[in-house]
Amino acid sequence: MLPRGRPRALGAAALLLLLLLLIGFLLFRGDLDYERPRPRGTAAFDGDPPADPGGRNGSDCTPPRPRPPKCELLQVAIVCAGHNSSRDVITLVKSMLFYRKNPLHLHLVTDAVARNILETLFHTWMVPAVRISFYNADELKPQVSWIPNKHYSGLYGLMKLVLPSALPPDLARVIVLDTDVTFASNIAELWALFAHFSDKQVIGLVENQSDWYLGNLWRNHRPWPALGRGFNTGVILLRLDRLRQAGWEQMWKLTATRELLTLPATSLADQDIFNAIIKEHPWLVRPLPCVWNVQLSDHTLAERCYSEASDLKVIHWNSPKKLRVKNKHVESFRNLYLTFLEYDGNLLRRELFGCPRPPPPGAEQLQRALAQLDEEDACFEFRRQQLTVHRVHITFLPHKPPPPQPHDVTLVAQLSMDRLQMLEALCRHWPGPMSLALYLTDAEAQQFLRFVETSVVLSARQDVAYHVVYREGPLYPINQLRNVALAQALTPYVFLSDIDFLPAYSLYDYLRASIKQLELGSGQKAALVVPAFETLHYRFSFPSSKAELLALLDAGSLHTFRYHEWPRGHAPTDYARWREAQAPYHVQWAADYEPYVVVPRDCPRYDPRFVGFGWNKVAHVVELDAQEYELLVLPEAFIIHLPHAPSLDISRFRSSPTYRDCLQALKDEFHQDLSRHYGAAALKYLTALQQPRGPA
Repeated sequence: MLPRGRPRALGAAALLLLLLLLIGFLLFRGDLDYERPRPRGTAAFDGDPPADPGGRNGSDCTPPRPRPPKCELLQVAIVCAGHNSSRDVITLVKSMLFYRKNPLHLHLVTDAVARNILETLFHTWMVPAVRISFYNADELKPQVSWIPNKHYSGLYGLMKLVLPSALPPDLARVIVLDTDVTFASNIAELWALFAHFSDKQVIGLVENQSDWYLGNLWRNHRPWPALGRGFNTGVILLRLDRLRQAGWEQMWKLTATRELLTLPATSLADQDIFNAIIKEHPWLVRPLPCVWNVQLSDHTLAERCYSEASDLKVIHWNSPKKLRVKNKHVESFRNLYLTFLEYDGNLLRRELFGCPRPPPPGAEQLQRALAQLDEEDACFEFRRQQLTVHRVHITFLPHKPPPPQPHDVTLVAQLSMDRLQMLEALCRHWPGPMSLALYLTDAEAQQFLRFVETSVVLSARQDVAYHVVYREGPLYPINQLRNVALAQALTPYVFLSDIDFLPAYSLYDYLRASIKQLELGSGQKAALVVPAFETLHYRFSFPSSKAELLALLDAGSLHTFRYHEWPRGHAPTDYARWREAQAPYHVQWAADYEPYVVVPRDCPRYDPRFVGFGWNKVAHVVELDAQEYELLVLPEAFIIHLPHAPSLDISRFRSSPTYRDCLQALKDEFHQDLSRHYGAAALKYLTALQQPRGPA
């Protein structure tokens, strides 16, 4: 018989042995994992570069996370052309800025349209620790225009080939990105992969995640030569210094010339030529972990690259279908993209702590002005709103300006989301060019985009320029919006209107004829007054002529604008005289006059200090009169205001004595500026405007 306690001791020993075996198995399994082959869908190439230290291949999808270099300036190059591509770039940049902890230098190769848009956007965005350099794509076109290309990106899809010569000669490394990629990680981790390059490697690429280059997608499919499945060029790490030393320009041109002897054109633009070069010189490429370019193309094998969507670093929508591609995780990818698409870009104006960089232009002056504000001041809200720099995205949608005409007129107006329903009616009434500033959040801008795309009326108009001014602050920056729309008008004359007015159907043609008849192009400074009316009826039959309008006026269906609450705003127009007038007539400026006028495009700008409701248009007419613009009322012109709910700023004005007091203080400042600017000539304005008269 065994002694008591013996089985218990044996059981404890067995348990200890089992634990040791389990630990050993886990350790051994970890070694197996470390040495496991690359995932399915990644090719083993002849001439692959040596494995990383520890045996892990460079194209494996789960590399050890590199340590981002502290405060190093990261260089990024992007080719961008046109209105739609400019919008894509903004979403890409938002995703980069969200995760980044390093200063960035963006090198943007653009056409004239994209440069105009992006220069304005980045100047007004004022993101700290971001530098922008532009390069003229038109100057680079001759270098690639000889290459036949069937890709939807056109010539711009070939321009990554010329980056080593186009970018500054002292720039040694750069990350090159397509506009249709979205970051889900810090770009510094991608930059750190440069450290894994061997002495000969010059191009870092992720393997192509489709069978395109294997040539078996359909009958008679003849792709360009590639190493295995080839590589995708949506994300590229370029050692520019080594490429230049290797004679890159001669290399890619010789390769393209040779292949085009037997192939009719490139199908995938620069990617075909990069792959043909790598096929011939495989030591040039450094395969990158596939999570840095997960490709959602029509024939994608991207699902072989990862096990969880959270593993991904960069998502690449490399298909004409974009967000409509098929993938088991496409909802997760789409949600990430939509998050950045609608993300408030104002939140990305944050400083990089511990990485001092020169502030954006104007930022220091702005900070000093903000620091001088007194938060206890009852008008603090007004003062801060006046100093706000709004992000501005001009020509948010594709726009084709009309051919130059000496007497052409652009309708200029501003609006917010609650006035969007006016656009279709306005387009029916005004067949000429328009420049409209929209005050929207990032999310509202996407709703607006969908609204236009689904509207038969709006999508058919290419001569309407929409400029998004992104919302920030509690008060409506009405004069800043007007100035944005006015600055982007391209015709010699502008009709300064408001979005809740509909012009007479014949007004566009009538204004052009009047400008020609009055010979305003001879240097005469004139403001042509368009009489304003209003209806209180939501259902209203719009008059087709002055005679019909007068009949509605006599029947009480129409009224002169704001006759019941602010008659002095339009009284100098002299509606009684207008009824009988057959020719334009002069009127004199009077206090609080705020007509809607047609003026030359180079007219005085609106005073941007006026925000919210009140006196914003009155101040502009004072400036016109002070600069000796004649006020001429047109006898056949009219616009009609349609009823709508009052805006928040109007309601705030009517209910808040503080709001009214702040507006009066702002008017006093305007009076003082008039006196300094115009001296004795401003006496009539100071006399007329000294007494408070209420809102305008």
